[in-house]
Amino acid sequence: MTQSRSLVRHADFLKLWTAETISQFGTQVSLLAIPLVAVTILQATAFEVALLGTIEFLPFILFSLPAGAWVDRLRRRPILIVGDLGRAVMLVSIPVAYALDVLTIWQLYVVGFVAGTLTVFFDVSYQSYLPSLVDRDQLTEGNSKLEITRTIAQTAGPALSGGLIGLLTAPIAILLDSISYVASAFFVSLIRRKEPTPDRHVDEHGQAREGLRKEVAAGLRYVLGNPYLRGIAGATGTSNLFSNIAFATYIVYAVRELGLSAAEIGIVFGIGNLGALFGAFTGNRWSGRFGLGRTIVGSMFLSAPSVLLVALAPKSSPIPFLIASGLLGGFSSVVYNINQVSFRQAITPPTMQGRMNATMRFIVWGTIPIGGIIGGIIATSVSLSAALWVGAMGSFLAVIPLLITPVHTLVTMPEPVDDAVDAGPPDLTPDLPADAPSVVQR
Repeated sequence: MTQSRSLVRHADFLKLWTAETISQFGTQVSLLAIPLVAVTILQATAFEVALLGTIEFLPFILFSLPAGAWVDRLRRRPILIVGDLGRAVMLVSIPVAYALDVLTIWQLYVVGFVAGTLTVFFDVSYQSYLPSLVDRDQLTEGNSKLEITRTIAQTAGPALSGGLIGLLTAPIAILLDSISYVASAFFVSLIRRKEPTPDRHVDEHGQAREGLRKEVAAGLRYVLGNPYLRGIAGATGTSNLFSNIAFATYIVYAVRELGLSAAEIGIVFGIGNLGALFGAFTGNRWSGRFGLGRTIVGSMFLSAPSVLLVALAPKSSPIPFLIASGLLGGFSSVVYNINQVSFRQAITPPTMQGRMNATMRFIVWGTIPIGGIIGGIIATSVSLSAALWVGAMGSFLAVIPLLITPVHTLVTMPEPVDDAVDAGPPDLTPDLPADAPSVVQR
């Protein structure tokens, strides 16, 4: 493959893209349906709903770091397939239990934890697989196309899921997400590009592999020792912490305080996600115009006002504020993700991809359950709106790590590195041109 050849002619990338498209549309159903099952069918409290979101992300704290070391020892495609099929099995248990009248909040917790564990391995493998599937100078294009798919699903999916939930009930709608995971696994299985099988006992240099603990430590050293990755991790983790304080009880707030129906919530999400769609189509252009570092910093800064708009939404007519929040938040998060994920992939050697992604996920997603617990406690002990205000105000702090590290000085995407660079961060000292013009994150 050459840089001039578009990925729309890359057969194996198209299979991965198709798998992701199907899965993302299905996922939008469960994102709305599972909390609604807890709220409307099981009559869960605000804290129980917040705890559900926390449990779903708890595996990112427990398993991310060892998952990264294992992913670097194994082929990534089989992990993707097993992750899809496993999540399909867990989700299908919900409509089965509902049909048998034995569904409980505890089952939702178990499903959330097991599915979250599978997602840890899937996501680490997924972000590590793309650089081995396409040429490394096509990473930004690949991530942009995958973000386009994700945002189209987020735009159309909520309205579709709201309608399906109203028509079929939430447990039955979850069945569709289960089927989507099976279809995703099928298309991933069709990818034919040969993926080298890492030796579990010998590393890429022919040396005996160190123990799992030492390999995990090497991943931590790589990320924390790289000022660029350290700044991105700090910013994204802070953003995820406070946005989840605000949004852990968003569905409860929308239903019980604002009086919105499932269909109205779906419409709000759907229209709001048009901002993410715009960001997906233009994400790689902003860095060309303003510079990579300024694009990363600017898009992170815009995520905070999007949270504030939810807190400011009047109960008499909240929908315009919620839609504006979705438009701004979707745009900022997608532009941020396209540029910072592509940057991370470009500067990391192939044999460190799994551990780098796992370490980043451990840091940036590890704050999600913490935020969920804090948000649930604030919502229960004070009020739902108080959790929104704490999350909104704290979100403005997320830009600070990008400003005190060299991230803001980046201008262009660096040249991809190979395994010759093995563990140390590359030299990215910026060369600013004279005419340089003066928010759940991955």
